[in-house]
Amino acid sequence: MARLDQTPFSADILDLSHDGRGVARRDNGKTVFIAGALPGETVMAKQTARSRSFDEAVTLEVLQASPDRVPPRCPHFGTCGGCALQHLDEAKQILAKQRVLRENFERIGHVTPESWLPPLTDDAWGYRRKGRFSVRRVEKKDKTLVGFREADPRFVADLSICHTVIPQIGDGIAALATLVDGLDARRDIPQIEFIAGDSTPDYSGIALVFRHLQPLSERDRDALVAFAQAQGFAIFLQPGGVDSVHPLWPEAPSLSFRLPAWDVELQFQPLDFIQVNAGLNQKMIALALDLLDLKPEDRVLDLFCGLGNFTLPLARIAREVVGVEGEAGLVARARANATHNGLTNAQFHAADLAQNLGGHAWMRAGFDKLLLDPPRSGADAVLKQLPLKGLKRIVYVSCHPASLARDAGYLVNERGWKLRSAGVMDMFPHTAHVESIAMFEL
Repeated sequence: MARLDQTPFSADILDLSHDGRGVARRDNGKTVFIAGALPGETVMAKQTARSRSFDEAVTLEVLQASPDRVPPRCPHFGTCGGCALQHLDEAKQILAKQRVLRENFERIGHVTPESWLPPLTDDAWGYRRKGRFSVRRVEKKDKTLVGFREADPRFVADLSICHTVIPQIGDGIAALATLVDGLDARRDIPQIEFIAGDSTPDYSGIALVFRHLQPLSERDRDALVAFAQAQGFAIFLQPGGVDSVHPLWPEAPSLSFRLPAWDVELQFQPLDFIQVNAGLNQKMIALALDLLDLKPEDRVLDLFCGLGNFTLPLARIAREVVGVEGEAGLVARARANATHNGLTNAQFHAADLAQNLGGHAWMRAGFDKLLLDPPRSGADAVLKQLPLKGLKRIVYVSCHPASLARDAGYLVNERGWKLRSAGVMDMFPHTAHVESIAMFEL
């Protein structure tokens, strides 16, 4: 492997990459991606990696700043890999994400929306209610680190605070690191997951899940309970796989969040998928239902339905809703959530939506509207199997613009649908993550 050239070099930044790095060209014409640089800037940079087709570098000094550059709020920005765009004005971040979506539509799907939806945004700080901290005991520093991974994922960022995580957690990372450092098992705890619902009278509705590789001593268990009681958190332990998760304190904590506009409460388990950004989630549901143009007589299919985040609000309006999800545990909890909310017009099925679905009766039941919110891999497998002709509208919620663009190209170019509108939603401010939504009609 060729050695890196550590000589600082000057670069004019031409563009912003999909992962939030500045794009420039070296004197030899080779593309270089520079962390911490913005379009229109001139920076001094140092090479950090090289490959045949491009180089990677990091900004050492900004020689000519973009007018869109702002001081990062977080003292760990540039080291922690949790954020990529804190140095870019918030109003410009969402425009950069809209450009990524537009380019993916054009380059991958060969489609263009008839209209662009206004970007959907909410609070840009203290929004993250679910995540995973890595934990690492560093003997050379005589210290236990708790935080997100650094830009180099081999390392754990030594965080004292995180401004994007909900304040109850983000302001207490140092206290969490001190807690773990005092445990007998401090070398045997690789991660701590956090998740937050709504507050309850007995505690704050926040749960921490401690993954531990060896059984915990009574002393450690007592320390975790004392911390939980002082902070008002629920504590869960995970000695093995997902099925091993169990509460430590309180004995039977209940986690839930409300969607007030639809009088719905969703109960969940500590490792369940919920949308990270509570405020944006409610706006996203409202937008999706509006784009579906729901009628009281409609029968709606909700694919990749999870706990019923969209399904149950849909059921407040439509005649009937069928939710389908691949994880059986989520399906069971979605059914329980329907019962909990007194909804009798929502039914749920477990099915792997990436596999052959010919044996499932719900596939042939007939629907008026389709809503889908797939994982990053998209929904091409299920779209190619669904009988789409009877549908009046499709609303596609996406967490990955490339798979949405691919699936949009299939719907438009091979199935004859029209991409009426699309837009971005800022589920993860200050990161390069692009969440989007699209509406199709025949």
